[in-house]
Amino acid sequence: MLALSKILVPVDFSKLSTGVVIYARNLACHFHSELTLLHVLPPIPYAMGAFEFGGVATVENFAERMPEARQQLGEFLADELIGVKVQRIVLEGDAAVKIVEHAHETNVDLITMPTHGYGPFRRFLLGSVTAKVLHDADCPVLTGVHLEQDGEMEPAKVNSIICSVDLGPQSAKAFEWASQMAETCHAGLIVVHAMPLGDQHCEEMFDPEWRTTVEERIRERLAELAAGTQTAAVVIEAGNPAEVVAATAERFDAQLVVIGRSEAGGMFGRLRTNSYAIIRLSPCPVVSV
Repeated sequence: MLALSKILVPVDFSKLSTGVVIYARNLACHFHSELTLLHVLPPIPYAMGAFEFGGVATVENFAERMPEARQQLGEFLADELIGVKVQRIVLEGDAAVKIVEHAHETNVDLITMPTHGYGPFRRFLLGSVTAKVLHDADCPVLTGVHLEQDGEMEPAKVNSIICSVDLGPQSAKAFEWASQMAETCHAGLIVVHAMPLGDQHCEEMFDPEWRTTVEERIRERLAELAAGTQTAAVVIEAGNPAEVVAATAERFDAQLVVIGRSEAGGMFGRLRTNSYAIIRLSPCPVVSV
């Protein structure tokens, strides 16, 4: 069974934040979690404009801003969070850095946050703070382009979960998290694997025998990965991974998609090539494990 003892929600008081907090509240109620709302104030040079107002005025204004932010956070969704164990914390510094540091220092089990893409290009964007958190955080991160719309969805009513695996080193960890979540929510678990269409395999992909052989090998590896667990379906399709995952989520009316992240740090670590696209195109929230 999946345990989510601590859930961290970065808050900037936007409409997006409201939806994410409500979604996290529902998770906290279902898992009896402690919910932490974290607001990060930008550093002094960027907060008040030191060169325009002068250093002294900036420091004084910032000193006043801290208690104001604490009060605002204390009042944020106060009625909606009655009955939930909540911590409200205000920090100063780079938002992504402080979010990740706090998550690591307090052993958070899950971070929930929106993508912060805006306007007509929203589905093509991933906010810089969210991208950094996804790259640097050790714990699972739940995000999505529509959390403010799905915030009222009760996690206990999740009935379909997609686990996207590329059969790389991170697939086992992602599948374990997804299977535990499915067990906890009594949801069906659908495993999906996309076979990218590369130029070197274009001719082979139209060969039925070649495709059958490849699919059989993939199914064998998926069976090894899922040994001892129950899966509602296994989907293997050729095509763009993000599009395959999104289409599968639509077809099974999934409420959650789970993907894996690399354990390696640095510029080549964490999220792989298709991860950002999956998050942007997914019709439901995505947990990056």
